[in-house]
Amino acid sequence: MKIRCVVERITYQNPENGYTILKCRVKDYAELVAVIGNLLDVNVGSVLLVQGNWKVDAKYGRQFVAESWEETLPATVYGMEKYLGSGLIKGVGPKFAKRIVQKYGVDTFSIIEDNVELLIEVEGIGRKRVQMIAESWERQKEIKNVMLFLQAHGVSTSFAAKIYKQYGNESISIVKENPYRLADDIWGIGFKTADQIAEKLGFEKNSFVRLRSGMMYTLSELSNDGHVYAEKKQLLKSASEVLGAEEEILVMTMDDMLKKEELIQEKTIKKIDAEGNVIEAVYLPPFYFAEIGVAGKLKKLAASSATDRLWTGLMKARAESGNETLSVNVESIEKKAGMVYDEVQRNAIRQAAASKVMILTGGPGTGKTTTTHGIISAYKAYGLKILLAAPTGRAAKRMTEATGLEAKTIHRLLECKPPEGYQKDEEHPLEGDVLIVDECSMIDIVLMNSLLKAIPQNMRLILVGDIDQLPSVGAGNVLRDVIDSGSFPVIRLTKIFRQAQTSRIIMNAHRINEGKMPDISNGKDTDFFFMENEDAEAVVPQIVELVKTKLPKYYHVDAKRIQVLTPMQRGVIGATNLNLALQEAINPPEHEVFLKGRGAVMMPKNTLRRSGFAFREADKVMQIKNNYDKEVFNGDIGIVESVDAENRILKVNFDNRTVEYDITELDELVHAYATTIHKSQGSEYPIVVMPVLMNHYVMLQRNLIYTGITRAKQILVLVGTKKALSYAVRNVIVAKRNTLLRERLTE
Repeated sequence: MKIRCVVERITYQNPENGYTILKCRVKDYAELVAVIGNLLDVNVGSVLLVQGNWKVDAKYGRQFVAESWEETLPATVYGMEKYLGSGLIKGVGPKFAKRIVQKYGVDTFSIIEDNVELLIEVEGIGRKRVQMIAESWERQKEIKNVMLFLQAHGVSTSFAAKIYKQYGNESISIVKENPYRLADDIWGIGFKTADQIAEKLGFEKNSFVRLRSGMMYTLSELSNDGHVYAEKKQLLKSASEVLGAEEEILVMTMDDMLKKEELIQEKTIKKIDAEGNVIEAVYLPPFYFAEIGVAGKLKKLAASSATDRLWTGLMKARAESGNETLSVNVESIEKKAGMVYDEVQRNAIRQAAASKVMILTGGPGTGKTTTTHGIISAYKAYGLKILLAAPTGRAAKRMTEATGLEAKTIHRLLECKPPEGYQKDEEHPLEGDVLIVDECSMIDIVLMNSLLKAIPQNMRLILVGDIDQLPSVGAGNVLRDVIDSGSFPVIRLTKIFRQAQTSRIIMNAHRINEGKMPDISNGKDTDFFFMENEDAEAVVPQIVELVKTKLPKYYHVDAKRIQVLTPMQRGVIGATNLNLALQEAINPPEHEVFLKGRGAVMMPKNTLRRSGFAFREADKVMQIKNNYDKEVFNGDIGIVESVDAENRILKVNFDNRTVEYDITELDELVHAYATTIHKSQGSEYPIVVMPVLMNHYVMLQRNLIYTGITRAKQILVLVGTKKALSYAVRNVIVAKRNTLLRERLTE
């Protein structure tokens, strides 16, 4: 059966599987009709032609179950008003939609199509708005063509605007010619989506474009797991599973790609596997050149001389005295800084004075910040120009607060300006005597290569980080590889300072690192709490109550400053589901407004929907993609400042800087009431709540729990089972990452 309906409201949407419940106005039905099915990215006001069947649910009554659907232009005056007011056409919200339709009735769409200048006759509409409506209407028509074409090939309409933005009026012809380009060119569209389109367009299963794209996709997926390269056997096996193709034909595809240098095979470094066979490493070119670049630049940097006053004076004194261990007088630095360092910290300061490249590593409470401060004091005493950087905005902010000097994100330090890229490189290097970089465990191979390109040969480099934390989200294991190479001086801080010993968060983090169960005895004065609960379904409301009511009341802190961290994105206690529950509790769709003479009334908040998520004013959100145009980066957290439903624009405040998003860009944002532990790297939060249950056993590893715990600055609350916590503490089988950086540094 088919029904034509106007969407009145979206009752429920599951962003993971697209399951949606709509309330729709259908001709000849007095009551709103419930339409259910996979209807992701439908907007309020959309007019749908839905194919499916009626069913009667024992609990919810009569429903129409959608099997397929398409969006159409409305034929009725009512439908026209709803469509125009839905926010699809910029410059027209519900207020203007009503006025336009009241004036022109059933001729509304033909007026906009053929005589748009007549809209000037509608009260409140000026020439600027008429122009905006005309442009938006044209764009919407083109997008609708793309949308209908994609829908016919089983693709979600959420990608239509992105495809149109990328290719314009050539969208359909480009997709027909090579749908696999979508996977290369458009963020968010993967190989599987492109493959679905290709299949419906009649592309052969063993066509070269398909096999090439599948090979690229397989390597890309491996890089998402942290691998810089794929072992040849591993690549062929994985690609064969993805493509359903024989390995023989994939070998031919790979050889062709190697010939065209779309892939690169390592031939000089011999790495042996457990069976004694030489591993054949296959790279995507950006990762190959990044790894080669990092190794070469680090070795050159360490081998060259500095030109600052401290270096030249120290080298001269060593040469004249014959004493190769001469360094700075730490006692005088202690007096100036008003500090007393232990022997390892003193050694770190002496080593930094005489090093071109040095690594400082240690866990929480071992004095990394204090030692870094001592190194900075030594450099300042000799007039060195010091640059400070960190991978994320939050880590840079903490570095600034700890040192009193300005620290920048690596992107800002390198002066990232799209679309050209980084302004700082070999030809335009950084200016200074020393660069100190914090939170280096987060830096992936590509970013490290970009950073090293900008460091001149005479500059010093100090890398600071905790190698027991999770490795970078991007490909590589840079800090660990650099340390394991043994090619550069490494200072390890292991002693926990007395002040830190009063914190059970810090003491438990070290216990976990040693493979011991943390102290979960709770108590009034502790900063580390454990709440036993083995029912994942019951954990969700428990976490909501902790974040919304209990912790803010007891610790006098805003609920939005409490961060929920979880091992995974999916599942009952995954970040997606927790965000839905926390948003509903902390920032519900309605708010109280006090009107003169009428007391308080509940008013709906302005909302923009995208991919099943509803974004409202005051929502806590996170950027999940590096956006160089907007200067916001993966992991940045902000608060939604305003929602303009009429113009489909959302403004987010990131650390007192307002960033604007069009509705088509909202898939770069996710709610951040809860986030994964991986995404929390480099950040600290006053209070952290963390579920630890066996539901996430595949992710429960020692370094994951350690990283999560060390994000809490003042209070940590674990909710879950002792069994899951014990399993995580004992599980040190960290997934090995394919990288040859250590070997390149030692060859």
